Amino acid sequence: MFETFEHTADLGLRVRAMSLENLLEEAGRGLFSMMVTNLQEIRGLQERTYRVDGTAVDYLLFDWLNELLYTFESEHLLLADFKVELDSEGLQATARGESMNLDRHLMEHEVKAITYHGLRVEEHTDGWFAELIVDI
Repeated sequence: MFETFEHTADLGLRVRAMSLENLLEEAGRGLFSMMVTNLQEIRGLQERTYRVDGTAVDYLLFDWLNELLYTFESEHLLLADFKVELDSEGLQATARGESMNLDRHLMEHEVKAITYHGLRVEEHTDGWFAELIVDI
């Protein structure tokens, strides 16, 4: 589960999930929900694979979202379906989506950057929690 929240001139993202893998998947969905209001309309027509190295979970989340943002910026590819697997060195992931089409996709915010401001990832007894701020 993810939710966005206002933060001065920026936008925040809170994510809760039962596992760290699910947290990273939900964070990907949350990021793209900031960009497009009809996330559910994104079809899985194109697939990208990712490898992000790192063991500190907060920096792993930061780097993962940066990779996704770079894909959007460089390819105008909207992603909505994520499968993340963790290993001892970081994450491997597959993401599916489609090219941005302004006739079909209702664009919301231009996400300029993922920030370190307020970045936190925590494991609780009932699962994982993350919070971060993006520059819009």
